[in-house]
Amino acid sequence: MIAGVIVACEIGFWVLVGLGLATRYVLRRRRAGLVLLALTPLVDVVLLVATALDLRAGATANPFHGLAALYLGFSVAYGHKLIQWADVRFAHRFAGGPAPVRLHGGAYTRECWHNVRRTATGVLVAAAALWFLTVLVGDPERTSDLEARYPLLAIIFVVDLIWATSYTVWPRKPRRLAETG
Repeated sequence: MIAGVIVACEIGFWVLVGLGLATRYVLRRRRAGLVLLALTPLVDVVLLVATALDLRAGATANPFHGLAALYLGFSVAYGHKLIQWADVRFAHRFAGGPAPVRLHGGAYTRECWHNVRRTATGVLVAAAALWFLTVLVGDPERTSDLEARYPLLAIIFVVDLIWATSYTVWPRKPRRLAETG
């Protein structure tokens, strides 16, 4: 059941983003588009409530319950950035906005370190959600799978830290345009 809720929430997130951007740029209704985009965190609330209800109803935690916590953390930490990313591309395509800029050098390195901060936030939110669900159920036998997700959170953070460090040492070079002869 919870796997279906995760899929529905992911689809719901992107539907709200798509409708929000289409309303903003195609229909030229900025406020209505903003309202639709502002509703995206509601998807996270639905997922957390559905996960909690499923566990409270007697379900034994499985990898999908842990994935719901990871999804929540990622969405809280990166949701705004994902919407910004889509907004720039949508504005360029449908409203004559500037083309997206591909970062390189120091600018890309700084963005990598901002992402480390975002990832740390996401990991902390996911860990808090896992803890909340574990306490809510109150049965270690049924929540052992949730507690098994903590090392994964550490791995996610360490990988992002290594990524940022690598671009600090070896900054991304700008792409070269193909030479025409």
